[in-house]
Amino acid sequence: MVSVLTVDVGGSHVKALAAGEPAPRRADSGARMSAEEMVAAVRRLADGWTWDRVSIGIPAPVHAGRLAVDPVNLGEGWAGFDFAEAFGAPTRVVNDAAMQALGSYEGGTMLFLGLGTGLGSAFVDAGVVHPMELAHLPFRKATFEYYVGAAGIHRYGKKRWRRYVHDVVAKLAAALEPDYVVLGGGNADKLRELPANSRLGDNQNAFIGGFRLWDPDAPARILG
Repeated sequence: MVSVLTVDVGGSHVKALAAGEPAPRRADSGARMSAEEMVAAVRRLADGWTWDRVSIGIPAPVHAGRLAVDPVNLGEGWAGFDFAEAFGAPTRVVNDAAMQALGSYEGGTMLFLGLGTGLGSAFVDAGVVHPMELAHLPFRKATFEYYVGAAGIHRYGKKRWRRYVHDVVAKLAAALEPDYVVLGGGNADKLRELPANSRLGDNQNAFIGGFRLWDPDAPARILG
């Protein structure tokens, strides 16, 4: 049986979980973390674990299994980095929102929105996960991410931030017409009421998605 180490890279933390282990481990990330530093941090987190495959979700566009650009909320040296060589095992790199969407998917058409440091997004249709970059599209006087990313909570306070989240979800759902919306990310649990036709994702879904990347019987697959 293939043993998979899943790494979920975010703007505030990097988390890792190996298949069969009871709980993920995490370390701080931040605006200066490079790809090399992330690998070193994960190797420390995974001390004592064994694996023969690696899945990595990173908050940036991924083309043909490689990062197209450095993540906005992290440091430099990500685009073009050879993660398979660094981990010494076959490695699949995907957009972090797409990995969470893969782990959250329960059939039909699904819109995933990750309310974290920024705004992650992915759409699943007919068993195919389509990574999306909706965060920086125009919204009100700025962008979607400006209002509903982590900085939006500090900028506007939780009450207004919640209203903006409801507005963003309504607009994107009206445009994309999913069967349901999944709200994940570290700030999703700050919502008191959920937008219509939506449910909260589970923090473990990113790891489920990472494991599913290597599962030929997974309910969906990721493009890109």
